[in-house]
Amino acid sequence: MTPESVIAFGQHALYVAILVAAPLLLTALAVGLLIGVIQAATQINEMTLSFIPKLIAMAVVALITGPWMLRTLVQFTRQLIEGLPGTVK
Repeated sequence: MTPESVIAFGQHALYVAILVAAPLLLTALAVGLLIGVIQAATQINEMTLSFIPKLIAMAVVALITGPWMLRTLVQFTRQLIEGLPGTVK
């Protein structure tokens, strides 16, 4: 296993991790920003107000993108396991 292959594996693993986490993180960001604007406009300074909308929005996004996330992770794992004999010498 060469250092280049280890770096390539690490880069691919990080890419898959970012790709899988992006929908949930972007949803939390968007909902948090929207709730923050609403709180600023109405001058409601309750810190826990954004928790429930974020939770609901992230659950909906997880239900919608869940199969794609699972498929992406399974594909990455399958490539990793199938490529294992070629990398170990």
